[in-house]
Amino acid sequence: MQGAVVEGDVRTRVREFCVDEYTDYMIYKYLASLEKSERNREILEEMSRQEYSHYEFWKTLLGEDCRVDIPKGKLLAIRFFRRLLGVTFTVKLLERHEKEVIESYKKFLEELEGEHRERLESIIEDELSHEKNLLERMEERIVRYLGFIALGLADAIIEITGVHAGFLGATATTLVAGVAGLIVGLSAAISMAAAAYLQAKHEGSESPLPSAIATGVAYFIAVIILAAPYFVTHSNILAFVASVILAVVLVVVFVFYSSVINESSFTREAMENLGILFGTAAAAYIFGDILGSIFGLEGVFG
Repeated sequence: MQGAVVEGDVRTRVREFCVDEYTDYMIYKYLASLEKSERNREILEEMSRQEYSHYEFWKTLLGEDCRVDIPKGKLLAIRFFRRLLGVTFTVKLLERHEKEVIESYKKFLEELEGEHRERLESIIEDELSHEKNLLERMEERIVRYLGFIALGLADAIIEITGVHAGFLGATATTLVAGVAGLIVGLSAAISMAAAAYLQAKHEGSESPLPSAIATGVAYFIAVIILAAPYFVTHSNILAFVASVILAVVLVVVFVFYSSVINESSFTREAMENLGILFGTAAAAYIFGDILGSIFGLEGVFG
């Protein structure tokens, strides 16, 4: 191998870039080995080859190899995320650091000239467009119905939290509030599924039924989770607090998932969803308390 092109402090940065590209190469190669979909496997293999070519460029500048062993714990974590959350989420999560990498590469251009500079400019172009185009070609069922799942979860979390908050002012019986949440939730899940079916059909989808099922199932799963605390405690306040905590967890987890998939701002979307959640709960509690006082509902429900 030829001698190093760079020396001193610059050499340290080149080694970091080299290790990073080699790590990405190994991870994409590993993900490809797990993939059953031929289309997705080919995309991951292409991404792996691309990262390998980037690694070779930095290795040339470094003047020596920079291969490292990928920790088994990291590979197990990647496998876990792949199985639980899907390959699209896993890859896009890994790619979230690319903006910082690209900015570092752009700054490093000042250290290079001639063909080395041209090659790094080509690598930056790969990172900006080629990899994004590859990711957009990936196919995964959960991503296809992500919008409908989001619709079901978001509506269920806000509506059922509102129902439970309303019953805080109307009854002291947790069983009543829990059953009410389930009844309202099941009815709303069926209604939401029907609406999703019509929406998908109107938009020309070839599979409106799976869209409806995704919406309805997501809705009712959220309903069951939020209603569960009302069946394990006799304290309405404790049950409501536990239900709200679960609602917050659901919101945060799903917003994080969708922000990675859609490459959007997690903080902004999380704050918006939580603001709506707590605003709805407060309004429902006040309304339920007023009705409970006017009509004596607390006595009726026990």
